[in-house]
Amino acid sequence: MAKITLEVPDDLKEQLVQVGNRLPELLALSLQQPPLPAHIYHYILNFLASQPTPEEILAFRPTLEMQTRLKTLLVRSKAGELTPSEQQELDEYERIEHIIVMLKAGSLHHLTRTV
Repeated sequence: MAKITLEVPDDLKEQLVQVGNRLPELLALSLQQPPLPAHIYHYILNFLASQPTPEEILAFRPTLEMQTRLKTLLVRSKAGELTPSEQQELDEYERIEHIIVMLKAGSLHHLTRTV
């Protein structure tokens, strides 16, 4: 294991002393980036927070930017050319798609029932 020496302000030193031996774990977590840019999560969360109707849920689609990026990732995946970070990105898109499909399946019930 490598040893690193840092100079930090006194108030930060006190906080670091409190976390003790968890510091390597906390540093690793702080360096992890989400697989997708934040604006993509915002787009989806803003849509869900708008309390969409069943019709709006069924009509929900990824942005053109998201569609283009997903196509690029799928082509690279098929060719076996994905980097590990691109694979994480593709996996995240697949998780989001699964959630949206489940939402749409739930909304379909509301649209097909008879009054």
